[in-house]
Amino acid sequence: MSSILKTYNRKNISFKKGKGSYLFAQNGKKYLDFVQGIAVNCLGHSNKTLIKAINKQSKRVWHVSNVFTIPEQEKLAKRLTNKTFADYVIFQNSGAEATEVAIKMARKYFYQKGMPKKNRILCLNNSFHGRTIATIFASNSKKMIEGFGPKADGFDHFNFGDHKDLEKKITKKTAAIMVETIMGEGGIKVIPDFCLTGLRKLCNEKKILLILDEVQCGIGRTGKFFAFEYAKIKPDIVPIAKGIGGGFPIGACLVNKKVASAMKPGSHGSTFGGNPLAMSVGNAVLDIILKKGFLKRVQNNGLFFKRELEELKNQYPKVIDEVRGKGLLLGIKLKTNQLKFIKKLLDNNLLVVKAADNVVRLLPPLNVKRDEIELALSIIKKVCKGFS
Repeated sequence: MSSILKTYNRKNISFKKGKGSYLFAQNGKKYLDFVQGIAVNCLGHSNKTLIKAINKQSKRVWHVSNVFTIPEQEKLAKRLTNKTFADYVIFQNSGAEATEVAIKMARKYFYQKGMPKKNRILCLNNSFHGRTIATIFASNSKKMIEGFGPKADGFDHFNFGDHKDLEKKITKKTAAIMVETIMGEGGIKVIPDFCLTGLRKLCNEKKILLILDEVQCGIGRTGKFFAFEYAKIKPDIVPIAKGIGGGFPIGACLVNKKVASAMKPGSHGSTFGGNPLAMSVGNAVLDIILKKGFLKRVQNNGLFFKRELEELKNQYPKVIDEVRGKGLLLGIKLKTNQLKFIKKLLDNNLLVVKAADNVVRLLPPLNVKRDEIELALSIIKKVCKGFS
């Protein structure tokens, strides 16, 4: 009997090693991994550059307190601010922590401006911002909040795609609007560029902050460094995690100068956030992702993958309802049983993960090869044929 708390319905499969887009099970089977830790292993398994960075840093220093200057942290922060809208970065260990900081910063900003009652965050219903008490009530998914009352106050909600509902929910107490640029757990729902532009304009008009959660869709996943870059806007706060560590636990929150001015020494902290080992891995990830042509290849592979999935939708209209996503963050909304479909993919050695709205998520590494995408497509086609 396992001593692990049963908070996951774990599949009876474990792995002894991984290489690139593949995982090798204890029983010897080879699987094409289009889960990659749920968009975490952005450069696949056992990436040589990341291994080298970890080995090198591990022989120097693993951890020091943030009461000291950490050069590796300074380097990664500077690279992130040079590449993005942000003026400052605060490092954490996970996406949930990064989102918590985003919430705190939005509230603290208006408190410092002498507006302590302007402290509510407006979020999408059935979104996903993490598993802490604050972030589950920000997400407002019945499945996640059930049994964890009392309700954490300070969050209001609107429905995806309902602009009238959004505007109606903004009050004098609203400090910020916080949304995922692409809803991952919520079913790979992409907020259109014109809506992001409208959100930025609305926040400017109402003098509130815009928080874009790019924990799952950021760090090159869509073919741009951040997904919101397609809309050519600048948010105020952006929590990130997952891909920035390539599999090593790193979270961070990026923020502009205006909002950052509210955060003083002692206003937030993290024991492990920004440790030298994590920061060295993060810098190694950027060494690869920021190479000329890398993100363009992600865009091209994403377009190819989505186009071929659309063709499968046309071939099997009784199985596939819709193809969603951008870049290499893709989802197949099914007309058939989601769990049975995923099981059949697993039986054919393709690993995927579910999302809400009867969607199957496809999350290959960003450096996936074209023939690996083609292999995945052939497996998906075979399974579709079995369900049609």
